Amino acid sequence: MKTENMPKIELHVHLDGSVRPKTIMEFLDVKEEDIKASNGDLSDYLDKFEAPLKILQTKENLERVAKELAEDLKEDNVIYAEIRFAPMKHTKEGLTPDEVIESVLNGLKQVDIKTNLILCLMRGDSFGDNLTVVNEALKYLGNGVCGLDLAGDESAYKTSDYKEFFEIAKDNDIPFTIHAGEASGIDSINEAINLGAKRIGHGIRCLEDKDTLKRIIDEEIVLEVCPTSNVHTGAVLKYEKHPIYNLYKKGVLVTINTDNRTVSDITLTKEYSNLIETFGILKDDFINMNKIAIKNSFLPSMEKADLLEKLEQEE
Repeated sequence: MKTENMPKIELHVHLDGSVRPKTIMEFLDVKEEDIKASNGDLSDYLDKFEAPLKILQTKENLERVAKELAEDLKEDNVIYAEIRFAPMKHTKEGLTPDEVIESVLNGLKQVDIKTNLILCLMRGDSFGDNLTVVNEALKYLGNGVCGLDLAGDESAYKTSDYKEFFEIAKDNDIPFTIHAGEASGIDSINEAINLGAKRIGHGIRCLEDKDTLKRIIDEEIVLEVCPTSNVHTGAVLKYEKHPIYNLYKKGVLVTINTDNRTVSDITLTKEYSNLIETFGILKDDFINMNKIAIKNSFLPSMEKADLLEKLEQEE
């Protein structure tokens, strides 16, 4: 099965974790091993974002990196991607949140691939900064931005502490996903669902509790699963132990994602190949998981129908 030829959907990919190593090394005196992760924990993994964030403080670099990521996604035969990033992380040298978002959108527009942005609230950021992100999402919703996310170190900051932001999102019909059930366990998953999340970034620790697993299946909560990244953050000890296929067979709505293409040195083509080799996942399974991704993307219904049609041509 040639995985590079499969059309793919990417719902969970971080801009700053997917900057080409060559681009980072053009600006900073770092080695490739300083940029890419090895098996560790979430805190070690998050340290790998320091270098890309240093260079992503100008309009030119944001535009360039967005364009390069779009090119890389297209090369990977991704037909739709929701790219997430935290706008406030790029305002350290004077850019406004509007300038940050506009620069990223300008870069994406230069490549013939369907994309949208998800704006990340950050655990540990100030109330004011996170409120700004919610307001930016509302401002750009339907114009290059499709939703919100809550990211950062979930073991250090409770998901429920961010309830107010998601109340605003619900009141204004802003779709959202929440990182949960990776570094932290069952509580973070249930808190995310309680806040109204219909999609969860990672969520793989739901298997630790049968009631939570049942809730995810019954309430049709979608998991944005990132197998290689989960090994690098220590959420899973080794690839062979990853629960993705077990979750899928139990009826969980599973999607396959890279998380951070550079930090985890992964593409969807490579991830699909790893899943075939390790678990014997079939082409029909990949098609089904991509259908799940399309149906639960933050796109309008008509655009979902167009993507489903493209995918069905492969069956």
